[in-house]
Amino acid sequence: MDAPATTIAPGRSEALRIVGLVHRPLVAGFPAVAHQLTSEILRQDAAYAELVPPAELRARVQHNLCQALAALIDRAQGLSVDLADATVTGRRRAEQGLPLASLLHAYRRGGRLMWLRVTELVRADHPEALPELLPLAADLWDVLDQIGDAVTESYRSAAAARAARAQDRRNALLDSLLDGSGVATGSIPEAVSRLGLPERGRYAVAVLRPLPGAFHQPRTGQGQPGGEAADGPRFLWRIHADREVALVQLRGHEPAEIGRQLGSQPVRVGVSPAVGSLADLGRARWLAETALQTCTADGPELAHLDDRLPAALLVAQPELAQRLTRLLAPVLALPHAERHSLLDTLGAWLESGGSATTAADRLYCHRNTVLNRIRRLEQLTGRRLAEPTHVVELALALTAFRTGAGLPPATG
Repeated sequence: MDAPATTIAPGRSEALRIVGLVHRPLVAGFPAVAHQLTSEILRQDAAYAELVPPAELRARVQHNLCQALAALIDRAQGLSVDLADATVTGRRRAEQGLPLASLLHAYRRGGRLMWLRVTELVRADHPEALPELLPLAADLWDVLDQIGDAVTESYRSAAAARAARAQDRRNALLDSLLDGSGVATGSIPEAVSRLGLPERGRYAVAVLRPLPGAFHQPRTGQGQPGGEAADGPRFLWRIHADREVALVQLRGHEPAEIGRQLGSQPVRVGVSPAVGSLADLGRARWLAETALQTCTADGPELAHLDDRLPAALLVAQPELAQRLTRLLAPVLALPHAERHSLLDTLGAWLESGGSATTAADRLYCHRNTVLNRIRRLEQLTGRRLAEPTHVVELALALTAFRTGAGLPPATG
């Protein structure tokens, strides 16, 4: 197969001839140039000094000088520039975590040094030909632009992939803390490092579930801080299809602050008590999920476990909750309106501390109406609200019914 024809731009033939005259000493001097540039980069750029081994950098600089010279000659001959090495270097430096600005600056310095070395050799051995080199200057800057673009594209692609892998790892570590497997898998030390969390400290977990049919703006960045105030609790969120879970670093605050930080959203939220270490977060997650299950309001609701202990006990023990709900079976068998009238009256009476007058005010009815309904409920359940034990039983039975904990499991 014939080699592709080349088209040498006007004015380049003589410049290429001159470069050919100094080509051998130019290439022979590249090791010294590479050594000089490597020393300067490591001295002046802390990122290179920290992330790139000197021997690797020196070898890459020397290789890039040779590649840049070859690319300059190709460009002057009308050939396309080989950017494969630039792509490899961009990917490699992104994987090492080197800033892109440092990488591009090193390429520009290398291009300038190479051009300086060319002009020095021509000036020393062929001074009369120095003006003939000028057309190649524009070609060199074009080559450096193409290399810079290739490096940048490769770097950004690799950096995005690296960031995605790091985020996936942070999410996996956060999951291991929240599901309690971090101790067994030995991942807590890595979580401390990657998530920036002390192993021992005050933490809580919040579980948030959007209301059915309501629009809710998901929290920011999985495994990332959630845009909280600098002096407030720190939230690390995991977003799931039906809920959001936050590991909360309390930072001197109480769990009650979590609700204030979340603001008003169309959601139900369950919040755990404070725990003392990352190893306790699996238990805290379960407690927060339990608190969430105690929510019964139609609208937004915030449930702190410590404020919902009876209800939490029931949702955590569904078999016992079902047995308690059976106390209300005669009431639940009534027509809808009467059933809810009696249950609402029982709830108001309990919330009013056993005061029929206060319960009547809550229900917008007469005190005697409340007393009549209470007597009817006592007849149906066989329990007397004058008996403290019976009050506890009926209160728990009503809570089991309202939370759904006392309902039999659905069958598919």
